[in-house]
Amino acid sequence: MTVTETDLIEEFVNTLHKHPGGNGDELLASPRELARWLRRHGLLETGDVSEADVVRVAELRESLRTLLLENNAVEIDARPAWAVLDDAARRGRIELRFANGGPQLVVAADGVDGAIGRIGVLVQRAIVEGTWPRLKACRARDCEWAFQDNAKNQSRAWCSMRSCGNREKARAFRRRHGTSS
Repeated sequence: MTVTETDLIEEFVNTLHKHPGGNGDELLASPRELARWLRRHGLLETGDVSEADVVRVAELRESLRTLLLENNAVEIDARPAWAVLDDAARRGRIELRFANGGPQLVVAADGVDGAIGRIGVLVQRAIVEGTWPRLKACRARDCEWAFQDNAKNQSRAWCSMRSCGNREKARAFRRRHGTSS
């Protein structure tokens, strides 16, 4: 199975798993965990990772989550999220190169700046290839798990009907019928 741009973006956003009624699991909580995750996914080749890098990467991840919520028709101001992605591209020193007769974006920065630049390149490729709109975040605000909407009409709203979908439909039913719990 080939890992696509959207697969890696989805996995990156899902490094924070919110749980209904809980704080969630953070997979990138320390410089060591962040370095391990980035290296395992081929995004970081060299360099140390600092606490400040952990904060910047978390900001990028949450900005991507915001953009995925926007892809799922959640009314949200996405301008700050695009600005974070723009900053990641600038820090990553993304350059247009022509190799073997074709254009490609190349990240010139090393370290974590290079890693976040590579994530920016993945987003750009997904947008160009038309797969970006299918990448969404669950509309349930206590979940917001990233998923790929492969429904023919791209109408999925929740990560899973078994959990978030059923919970949200039950809430809507209670609101319509004036019941509580």
